[in-house]
Formats: sequence, C-alpha cells, structure tokens
Amino acid sequence: MSNSNVTNSNITQTITPVDRDLKTILSVSSCVIFLYVNGVMIFTLRKKPVFQETSRYILFGHMLWVDTLNLVMSVVLFACAVFRPFVMKIVCLILLVAATALYQVSTLNLALMSLERYVAICFPLRHAEITTYGRTNMAIGVIWMISWIQSLSEIVIFYSIDTTNIAVNLFCSRTTLFRLQIYKNLDVAFTCVYFVSVCFIIIFTYASIAAVAKTASGDKASAKKATKTVLLHLIQLGLCAASILIGVIQEVIYVFTSYATTISLMFFFFVVFMIFPRCLSPLIYGLRDQAFSSLFKYYFAFGLKKPSKCNTEMHLGGGS
Repeated sequence: MSNSNVTNSNITQTITPVDRDLKTILSVSSCVIFLYVNGVMIFTLRKKPVFQETSRYILFGHMLWVDTLNLVMSVVLFACAVFRPFVMKIVCLILLVAATALYQVSTLNLALMSLERYVAICFPLRHAEITTYGRTNMAIGVIWMISWIQSLSEIVIFYSIDTTNIAVNLFCSRTTLFRLQIYKNLDVAFTCVYFVSVCFIIIFTYASIAAVAKTASGDKASAKKATKTVLLHLIQLGLCAASILIGVIQEVIYVFTSYATTISLMFFFFVVFMIFPRCLSPLIYGLRDQAFSSLFKYYFAFGLKKPSKCNTEMHLGGGS
C-alpha cells in the first residue's frame, strides 16, 4: 500500500484557505529542507570512489534516491489532496502506481541493507566475494522488478476489466481511481507478503548479528554497531507499517470526531509518518558512518568546515 496516498482522498474538503495555506507551507518547506539534505548526501557519495564501489554505500545511495523520490511523490499527492485539481486519468494512474512501486522498493531495500550487514558480520571473510559491485546492483534490480508486480497488476486490471472509470479528468486518489474491490484485495495481499517477508529478514539478521556481537572474540565494536544499524532498519519498517494503518485510523476518527479535527489529525499523520521518516532515516544512517559524515558535513556547510583527512581515511573500511 502506498504511504504517499493513503490519506489523499479525504484530507481536505472544507478546509479554510488560511489553514490550507499554512499546512501547505509547513509541509513543503520541511520537504525542501530535507530534499537539500538528501541532495548533499547523494553529492557526497559521488565524491569518493569507495562510496560508489562498496556495497553498503551503494545500498545507502539507493535508499537516498528512493526516499527522495518518495518524498517528492508524497508532496505531489498531498498537493492534489489539498487543492483538489482535476487531473487526467492517465496522469493520475501513473502517479499512483509509481508511488506504490517506490514505497515497496523502499521497504525491500531495508531488507537488502540488513542482509548486507549480516554477511559483513557473520561471514567477514566472504563479504567481499558475496557483495560485489555487480551482485549488489543485480540485487537492486531484482527488488525493483518485484516492487512493480503490484503496480503492473493494477494497470492490467484497470485497462482490462475495470469499467467504473469513465471520466477523463478526476480528483486523483486511490479511492476515486481504484473503485473495484479487487484493488483493495490486491493491495492487502501484496502489503502482507512484503511486510512479513521484510520483517522476517530484518529480525533474522538482527538476531544473528546480535549473537555474533556477544560471542565474537575479534571486533565486537563493529558487530554491535551493525546490530544497531539493523535495529534502525526495524524501526524504519515500523514507521512504514504505521503509515499503512493511517487509512484505518482515518475511518475511525472520521466517525467519532468533527471534520476539522479529522483534517488536523490527518495532516499530523502525513508529516510524522510520511515526511519525517523519509527525511530523518537517511540522515541518521549517514551520520552514523564517520567516514561519510565527515565529508557530508563539509559539503553541507559549503566547504567552510574542512573534513579531517585522517579521520575519513581511518573509517573508510569500517562497518556502519
């Protein structure tokens, strides 16, 4: 289920212009700030060959690109919900299926990053052999193909058996475009499969790395740091799961509260569970890697603060 559009069908109907403009300014300004942060991180990853050749940095860069696209897509769909413009049916379809695919890529990438840390800690001698540049990019390609299965299924259903969409232009949301029950069934099925699979992988890798951290006679610091990294992935997955529940929460609060209260709550959910996880998770993950964070702070400050060369070189081979 795409976290970018679970709220956009009912987020505004009677919202006042002042309230609408204030919410729009707050959401867009926060997105612009974090888009800049993500942009600097992506720029930093391109400045060192090791960042482009090492599996963990490749996956981190992929996470940055996907979360940035997710952030842009969330703002676009939020704007569609706030201003309620008429959108061409084909444009709306592209936006919704792309949002769904991006959301699932982001979720599956967490599992891939956890598996990379699992191999690095549990099979350190084979890590370089298993997580080569080619295999890492191949794995990224596989999760992209898997993530498009639901979207392609929805497109096939939309053009083959869906006869409910006659209008050329409409308000863009899953509720208005995907009216048949089969869409909901498909959404629930894919969501359950993806989240159960990713949750199992992350918990398995966390338990395995934690066991190594307790028994390792060598570099326990790296094992413990990897454990915290996988735990961060589990927290990210929890935030993704929470965003899925927003649709259910929306229906409950709509029944028991006023419409104005519902609008305010849904805006709060949009910011907390959709915008900030996409912004803060890459920031936290990046700053925990001392080699990367040193260069990131340098470029973020427009080169005013020089990075420590010895500190950067010292940590280029370390785990994150």
